[in-house]
Order: sequence, then C-alpha cells, then structure tokens
Amino acid sequence: MAKFHNLKVKDIQKETRDCSVITFEVPENLTNDFHFRQGQHLTLRSIIDGEDIRRSYSLCSSPVDNQWQVAVKMIPEGKFSNFVNSELQSGDMLDVMIPSGTFGVDVNPDKPKNYLFFAAGSGITPVLSMIKTHLALEPNSTCKLFYVNRTAKSIIFKEALEQLRNKYFGRLEIYYFLTKERRDIELFNGRFDDEKMDILTKNFIDIPDTSEVFLCGPEKMVNYVSEYLIEAGLPKELIHFELFVTGLSEEDIARSERLAKQNVEGVEVTIVDGGKEFQFTMTKDFDNILDAALAAGADLPFACKGGVCSTCKCQIMEGEVEMKINYALDDKEVSQNLVLSCQSVPITKKVKVDFDV
Repeated sequence: MAKFHNLKVKDIQKETRDCSVITFEVPENLTNDFHFRQGQHLTLRSIIDGEDIRRSYSLCSSPVDNQWQVAVKMIPEGKFSNFVNSELQSGDMLDVMIPSGTFGVDVNPDKPKNYLFFAAGSGITPVLSMIKTHLALEPNSTCKLFYVNRTAKSIIFKEALEQLRNKYFGRLEIYYFLTKERRDIELFNGRFDDEKMDILTKNFIDIPDTSEVFLCGPEKMVNYVSEYLIEAGLPKELIHFELFVTGLSEEDIARSERLAKQNVEGVEVTIVDGGKEFQFTMTKDFDNILDAALAAGADLPFACKGGVCSTCKCQIMEGEVEMKINYALDDKEVSQNLVLSCQSVPITKKVKVDFDV
C-alpha cells in the first residue's frame, strides 16, 4: 500500500538560483519509520492543479545528522520542481513516503575503504549523504569526489563540501569540473572524456586501491565513466550508480514499440500488497501492470513512472512480464524476479506480483 505521511516543511532554503533544499519535521513517533541509509530517497506527493503529482528525491542529509533533507532542482516544465522552487514555504505540509532505495553500501567502522564518487549537477544529493556518513562513521576511510557543473555559481552544496573538506582534511579530496566556464587548468574544463579519464586514472585514482565507486548523474556520463573504469581494471561489482535519464536509446525505443503491440486484454492479474491480495482483469486501456492496477482501484507505491526510481518495484510470483525500460534494477535484482511495475507488460495470461519486497 502506498502509505504517505503528512509532514511539515520545517525549512526551505535556496541552495542555488534554481535549487531549493527542503528540511522536513519528522515527529518523534515516526523517527523509527523514517530511519534511512545514506543514498536512499523520499517520495513526495502534492496535488498540483488538481493532479496527483509524485516525485522521488535523494536525501542529501546523513543519518548521523538526524535530519531529513532533500534538494529539488528546477527543471523546465517540471510541475513538482517548479512548485517547490516557486510556491512551497516553511510551515506547509507535504505527503512523504518513508525512505526507500538501495543506492549505497553498509557502513563498516572497522574496515578502511577508499571511495570514489562521480557526480553531475543535482546528482550530488545522494553522494553528499554518503560522503558525510562514511567519513563520520569510518574513521580510516577516504573519499574522492569528481563533480561536474555548468558554472561555479551552479555548484550545489559547494559550501557544505568545502566545510567537509576542511573538517576531514586529508581524507576528502574534491575536484570540480565546469562545462560553461573556463578555468586555468585545462583538465577541469568540460565533461569527462578519454583524455581526462586517462589523466585521472594515472594521477588521481589508484584502481587497485579503490574499494567502491558511486556515480550519479546523466545516463551518458554514468555509462561512459563506468565502462572506462572497468576497462582500466576495476571490478564491475564495485561500481554503483543512479541515473538521470535524458532520452531513450534506440534499443529501448524498439522494445517499447514492440511491447506496445502486445495484447494484454483479458490478462488476469493478482497483486499482493500489505499481505492482502487484489485481483483484476486487464483491459486494452493500459499496457503496464501499475497503470492498470491503479485504474482498477489498487493503492500502490509509485513516483516517476519512468523506470528510474524503483518506487514501484515488485516481484513476479507467477507468470511472465517484460519491462519496456529498466534504469533502476541491477542484474542481481532482475535475477530475483524483481521488476518495475510501471514498465512491466504481461506476456502470459496470468500474472501474480508481490509488492511486499
């Protein structure tokens, strides 16, 4: 069941011209439910112009802060992001789901690790939470951040990052890359490419001594850096990422077009949620399980409906489905029959899915 809690906006502040940071007031009776791990996100909901709008935003605060903060960057035509940056005020109420997501690794105070982080723009939000947490709770671990932005003024959390660098001097290194401003050192001008990555892996990154790598940003950047590091000898299992999807690949488009022709009318679907079963028969109006279930009256968790956030994740218990796109689940999760319901098109006449995962 999609359970939201109505939380007060304790504070909202401009971090940059087009990015606001929301601090939520979580009442004492909900603090256990809202406990989170660095890298997780919150799903927010508001009725905007009569429409139920939901979006997921990574927590930028650390669990050690005892705060719940998300950063919302304004995007063109973004209903929720424009609402937050233009209308939301301190004292307002917002519907918020408990933290979720699998981005990040467990803290181990007894094991020194060397972490690498690659971020672009608002991709810094989960990364900031991770850096704060690992530096605070793993006294012998180190972090290196390679952070791309358009201009110096657009760098989100610049002050917070500099404070962390001073606090953990020698354990946190930060390298800023700008795409719309020129800097004296050519290495730090522009996006990551072969020339830059060659310099970084020879002078700044010790591949054999790297424990974990986290990437958050546009799909093109994440895929490129991941592939380069793997080619340089980094084991694939040490790379973790979250994507900002800017467009579908030709493969995604072809798959989506093929599945759009799949006949789903008459498919019997059983939803398990909160220990209870909900059954309905699909019509030709919706091709994916989530939209069909919502239209039939089910109350299920979802946010982006774009195959990115994993809020609508469920497990196939019976039958088969095929996902149009998948930017949220890794190979291990897929092997466990986990799917994104917003992208899942049934290809058998009966399907049973479990949201209690």
